[in-house]
Amino acid sequence: MSDCVPERSLASRLRLAVVRLNRRLRAQRTDEDVSLTQLSALSTLHKCGALTPGQLAAKEGVRPPSMTRVIGALEGLGYVERNAHPTDGRQAIVALSERGLAYVHDTISAREAWLDEQLTKLSDTERAVLADAAEIIDRMAEQ
Repeated sequence: MSDCVPERSLASRLRLAVVRLNRRLRAQRTDEDVSLTQLSALSTLHKCGALTPGQLAAKEGVRPPSMTRVIGALEGLGYVERNAHPTDGRQAIVALSERGLAYVHDTISAREAWLDEQLTKLSDTERAVLADAAEIIDRMAEQ
């Protein structure tokens, strides 16, 4: 049992560090009118391209009626556009508008600028450790 304690300790420390860093990055927002749920949907559309509302809901892990409300709010802000599905007239395709794409890019830039500033405060060795850790965390996240 004592063999598990260091791993649990590392798991706990890593989880807390990731949560805290994520919270700090989320605070670097360019527009407080967009909820974190809406921002997540915009980010998914940015990463995956145009999707049906059902596909977007599945990727976001929410029910379609909830995603319909999110899409409606984003459409009202001019951040997404709905277009007819090319092969299924019963469905729509949701895509980032030019304004939505600019918003996502601005948000990414603000977050990366904050993170770049924090990284400049570290030593070369610490930055190298974080570069290795980023690769490891990416591998873990994809499993």
